[in-house]
Amino acid sequence: MNQEGDSILVDFMLKRPMNKSSVFTNQGYKERWFVLTKDSLSYYSGTLNQRGKLKNSISLTNVKTVETVDDGKLDSRNNVFQITHRTEKGDGYFTLYIVALNSDQQKKWVTTIKKEVKSLGVTLLTKYHPGVWTKNLGQYNCCHQCDRNAPGCEVIPDDNGGNPIPSKPQASLPPLPDIPVQPQTNGTGGSGSKPVPTPRPRQQKEKKIYVAAYDYKPCEEGDLELVTGLEYEILDDSRDHWWLAKSQSGDKGFIPANYVKKKFDLEIYPWYYKGVTRERSESILRAEQREGSFMVRDSSQPGMYTLSIYTTESREGMVRHYHIKKNSQDRFYLAEKHAFLTIPDLIYYHKHNAGGIATRLRNPPTENKNAPVTAGFGHSKWELDRKDLDIFEILGSGCFGTVHKGKWKGRVVAAKMMKERTMSEDAFLDEAKTMTQLSHPNLVQLYGVVTKSKPLIIVTELMQYGALLTYLKRHKVRLINKIGILLDMCVQVCAGMEYLENRSFIHRDLAARNCLVGDSQVIKVADFGLARYVIDDEYTSSTGTKFPVKWAPPEVLSYTRFSSKSDVWAFGVLMWEIFTCGQMPYDQMRNAEVVDFVCHSNKRLRKPEASTEKIYQIMKDCWHKDPEQRPAFTSLCRTFGGLMDIGNYPQV
Repeated sequence: MNQEGDSILVDFMLKRPMNKSSVFTNQGYKERWFVLTKDSLSYYSGTLNQRGKLKNSISLTNVKTVETVDDGKLDSRNNVFQITHRTEKGDGYFTLYIVALNSDQQKKWVTTIKKEVKSLGVTLLTKYHPGVWTKNLGQYNCCHQCDRNAPGCEVIPDDNGGNPIPSKPQASLPPLPDIPVQPQTNGTGGSGSKPVPTPRPRQQKEKKIYVAAYDYKPCEEGDLELVTGLEYEILDDSRDHWWLAKSQSGDKGFIPANYVKKKFDLEIYPWYYKGVTRERSESILRAEQREGSFMVRDSSQPGMYTLSIYTTESREGMVRHYHIKKNSQDRFYLAEKHAFLTIPDLIYYHKHNAGGIATRLRNPPTENKNAPVTAGFGHSKWELDRKDLDIFEILGSGCFGTVHKGKWKGRVVAAKMMKERTMSEDAFLDEAKTMTQLSHPNLVQLYGVVTKSKPLIIVTELMQYGALLTYLKRHKVRLINKIGILLDMCVQVCAGMEYLENRSFIHRDLAARNCLVGDSQVIKVADFGLARYVIDDEYTSSTGTKFPVKWAPPEVLSYTRFSSKSDVWAFGVLMWEIFTCGQMPYDQMRNAEVVDFVCHSNKRLRKPEASTEKIYQIMKDCWHKDPEQRPAFTSLCRTFGGLMDIGNYPQV
């Protein structure tokens, strides 16, 4: 059996069983033929004399660790090795435990598999568990971590050998007692004139350890590569969006701050969707249409969470929502008799037992949790080279230029090609570097600008479904009575504007046409701040025909006074656009009539039919004649929080 075509290794060994009982038994181990090729590791049923059917095959490109297991850790067995790999669907990790016949066979398989995996350019993890996951205890027997996907607890020795280095921090020492000052002698037995204190040892500052939630490939010199699941020490987090970090191998460089999460934070788990509302959770899960697809999201009550799960218990399928509650022992539960110390423990239990909910949990959504955008393409990169940018079809056009789909070094982007002499380019370029550092989930990210060739090109994040105004009109029949979805759109725009307000950044042209729609009904504010660089008099003067009069407050129409409070007025008009699904404000009036209507008659837009009185009151608060009486975006966000319980249906 040792001549197997392109096979590298073929051996008859034992595989730990993967039955569904809570305890693994010695009787359940399976005899298997294992075959290693250049591309895969496969195992077959059969006997020592004859190979049977293929049971499973693992692509070597999915392998993440190949290590030994400490003797005795797996049911008192020796010569065990483990292979951790991604599942074929890419929705999690799985560890295969194999019992070799002797230590030589164990070493041969570990060394050979590692060699073949590395030859394919695969980056292996740098930590592993020298013990095994035990279902009856619900934890690893080497470090007692209770999450099956918890990062390894020991550093893997390098290829030159050496013992693994424990990664667990040492217990902190008790504080040192005060040390009395000892007088310094003068050589004759007497005291010197000045006592010399004994220096107290300096306590070592605790390291900031974060885990990479996404892969990151460096875009410029000085950036550091991130590999999902690995730990990094943060050396400097003084900048908002780019932190200086050190990898476990000692390499240093800048990383995007939103790509790493605190160790043991919920955000390291693929099932946690921070800040997602009920409406968007349903949109994401309905798009999956998979029984048991689930996510955990924030509840409106601070520090509490909601589990959303898709079930096919009805013919058309539905999403159920469950508050994750706490009992008197501060344990989390969905059904009170099944309570757990942590939410990951709760999720693990309900993956194997329905335990009072509609169906057991399977996997989180697969298509909707992409890596977040970065603030620019690198830690200091904002001026882009035209030769790195490929321009494709036109997505839209306006009075300032055309927007194209593009690619920058393989990354899909939007490229706004500006018409010459439509904006003050020098003034804009002075601030472009700052604008790339404005980064929020509800702002369209400015990646950089092409300045050394004409025309000027502004490169931004690409939003798949285009302008919010167009989206509202196109989907009016579906959206007009969905108050929760419409309100969620307002909430998202408000969150982006709160971020700008807190940084004293004024939009100047907030409207549905300047917001964009992405996957899962994500709404982002676009073109913030660009209006101040326009040199077209028709656009910059409130008497001009191109000026957005219908979104402007009295102080702008009368005195051209822009502020965050003028943005609040425009936000009220944008809310009206959303709840009318894209109608033109003051659609029967010319600009001059709008000025008289707003400034002199002190009248306001009528209540949209789809709006409730509470929602219309928010619009009217935004349209107060006195700017100081209008709410700030921070206050509006709090109002929305009370109006729309993130864990429940909108209370409107």
